Amino acid sequence: MRPHTRRSHARHAGIGVPAAVFGVLASAFTAAPATASLPVDTTGAADRAQLGAAPRALPPATAAVSDPVTASTPAPSSYTVKAGDTVSSIAAAFGLATVDVLTWNDLGWRSVIYPGQTLTLTSPATAPRKKTPSPAPATRSHTVVAGDTIFAIASRYDTTVSAILTANDLSRDSIIYPGQSIAISHKAQPAPAPAPAAEKPAPAANSGKTHIVVAGDTVFAIAQKYDTTVAAVFAANGLDAASIIYPGQKLSVAAPAAKAADASPAKTATLNAPQAENAALIIRIGRELGVSDRGIAIALATAMVESGMRNLDWGDRDSLGLFQQRPSMGWGSSEQIMDRGRSIRVFYGGPSDPNGTNSRGLLDIAGWEKKSFTDAAQSVQISAYPDRYGQWEAQAYEWLAVHG
Repeated sequence: MRPHTRRSHARHAGIGVPAAVFGVLASAFTAAPATASLPVDTTGAADRAQLGAAPRALPPATAAVSDPVTASTPAPSSYTVKAGDTVSSIAAAFGLATVDVLTWNDLGWRSVIYPGQTLTLTSPATAPRKKTPSPAPATRSHTVVAGDTIFAIASRYDTTVSAILTANDLSRDSIIYPGQSIAISHKAQPAPAPAPAAEKPAPAANSGKTHIVVAGDTVFAIAQKYDTTVAAVFAANGLDAASIIYPGQKLSVAAPAAKAADASPAKTATLNAPQAENAALIIRIGRELGVSDRGIAIALATAMVESGMRNLDWGDRDSLGLFQQRPSMGWGSSEQIMDRGRSIRVFYGGPSDPNGTNSRGLLDIAGWEKKSFTDAAQSVQISAYPDRYGQWEAQAYEWLAVHG
């Protein structure tokens, strides 16, 4: 979840659903500047009546069904994505919780799915995920299949990204599609010159490990698997927040020691009037729900990272509101998410969550109070930059004291 970014797309070729956007994906969330003065919507719907705060249990995956109308047969173990599908629509069709489908497939709230991709619809313990097979190489031309990128094609034919872009009149912002024919230029990479970071990422000097990306991978999930950080993976592979990763790509994984180097100093900010009003509302609703001071501080820090403590009506893709929640990921309709009181209650979760089991709030995370400040927030947000929440921990407690 991050503020709105605009990117122009150059010439589009072929037809059908995009196979991949050139580059490498890391769904990054960025904090809007605290000093920004965009208008804030302070006309949210009336707060709901206060309810208890005991964590609720999400429905077990085994209760899923494949027929949402009759609920008579169990969900299949896997599902092949079709054009127009979203994770939330797939989950709803089989009576599953969106958060479970994301978890079983190592996806985040911002992960991209594509036609032809296979998603697991049961727990990985009973239905292991399958890797997407790599397309067979051609000689002078290549027919794009789902999952392809220019980088992957260039690597397969021992050429460069620049050579393929030139041969096909494409730019680095172009989108390629399944069924599109790509001309292969066999202009080899010059031996003495090091490859640009965007084409051939250099492995970390202290790494010694590589990871082969499979469908559903995110940079955050990879970083967690190897006990490192998103920033370290970015640095080791010449990536950034706007990059996209694809099945079959090899990523260098920095050593765990990189985690300490990624630590950032604590952040501070003085809230303006609209921001202070939002902070006070987060605190008040937290008190009504019986959330501890630690939980309220986590909510304050999360809102600052995601939206600059503002009720934004824009964001990355369809992200909206204080916590940049997404309608397409089951967090509610656009109107519901822009209702500050509702979005705050959805972040907290628990038995009074107005979004039901479609999302997972802080109170729904088992043992969240024993988690680190960053890990607790990350369990709800699934951000590409989880360390940013911890940077606001000290300041969040000060806001709690001042505005509570």
